Amino acid sequence: MIRHIVFFTARHDGNIEKIREGLQILTGIPHAQHLEIALNRKSDPNSKEVDVVVYGEFADDAALAAYKAHETYAESIRQVKRLREMRFAVDYDQAQAVTSPDDKP
Repeated sequence: MIRHIVFFTARHDGNIEKIREGLQILTGIPHAQHLEIALNRKSDPNSKEVDVVVYGEFADDAALAAYKAHETYAESIRQVKRLREMRFAVDYDQAQAVTSPDDKP
């Protein structure tokens, strides 16, 4: 399984809800096994920069590529890009993640 995590920071605090709304349309794309759009609770005193998070799970690289190629993905980018300051994305294969002190990468 491929995990897809994206962090967004807003140019202005007033854009946070508009960013969330622009990302929410991604949940209509059928290629994800699971997809969440959430506001950061900002409960970690050492890291409050991120405003909105996208978390997705995909069966494989092909499913993630199909998600990113979907017309709704392009529409979401169109809505959000002008409102955001930064975007950080991570895709990783969950099968290669370490989950205990004894795991070997």
